[in-house]
Amino acid sequence: MRREEIYLVDLWHVFRREWLWMLAALVLAGAAAWTFTHTAKRQWEASAWIQIGQVGVTPQGQDPKIEPLQRVLERLQMASFQNDVLASLKIPLNSPEAGLYRKSVKLEPLPYAGPMVKVNFRAYSPDEARQLAEATVAWLHAVHAPLQAHAMTWAQQRVRQVDDDLRAARAERAQLASAATDRVSAGVSTVVLSTRNEEIRVLEALRSDLEGKLGSAYTFETSLAWPVYVPEHPVFPNVVLSWGMALLLGLALGACLMSARDAMRRRRLAALSVAMR
Repeated sequence: MRREEIYLVDLWHVFRREWLWMLAALVLAGAAAWTFTHTAKRQWEASAWIQIGQVGVTPQGQDPKIEPLQRVLERLQMASFQNDVLASLKIPLNSPEAGLYRKSVKLEPLPYAGPMVKVNFRAYSPDEARQLAEATVAWLHAVHAPLQAHAMTWAQQRVRQVDDDLRAARAERAQLASAATDRVSAGVSTVVLSTRNEEIRVLEALRSDLEGKLGSAYTFETSLAWPVYVPEHPVFPNVVLSWGMALLLGLALGACLMSARDAMRRRRLAALSVAMR
């Protein structure tokens, strides 16, 4: 057996001699984990699902969303926008609460769900986390309100234009129907009436489509898709993760201490052996 090789039985002998150092390392790591989990300031995380508002009636080729998804993501990360949200809750901009809010913002775009944006915020209490989430959505709604009002103005003008065209077509049809006095005029009127009837059917279908697109299914304001979710337990400090890391660090530290103690013992034995010769 080559002496420079390390075998499991040697490790077991080292552990039997120096196990107190492993125990001390585990106790030290456990004490550190307990202190950290009981003294660190608790943080709660709120999750909000923001549905971006839209107007169903828009110029051809234009996105019905009040603001494109990517621009909404950029806006939510702007310092000026976040400062406005904090100011709406009367939270000082240089406070720890404001700093935690800014650095904890996490955005998850959901382009195939509306589109929507999932936003996570952290705060030092569950109520504050919920208030920050709701205030963020409320401020985004306030920013989008004038944009939606402008889009709605165009949509209503479009509806009025279709209504005017429809009234004019119906009036012309009624005039043609009463103007036919002879066989020739009746034949011409029939052709024109047929054209006007088709035009009226197209306009009525368009008017019905516009009404549907201005309904709540296609036209709505920026708002929360679902209520804000805040878990009962804080997300920081993570007790399970903290104790797991403490266990690993304790084992690693204990192994290092046992190895160091065993190496010192071997050097002392070697020196004593040389002195006795």
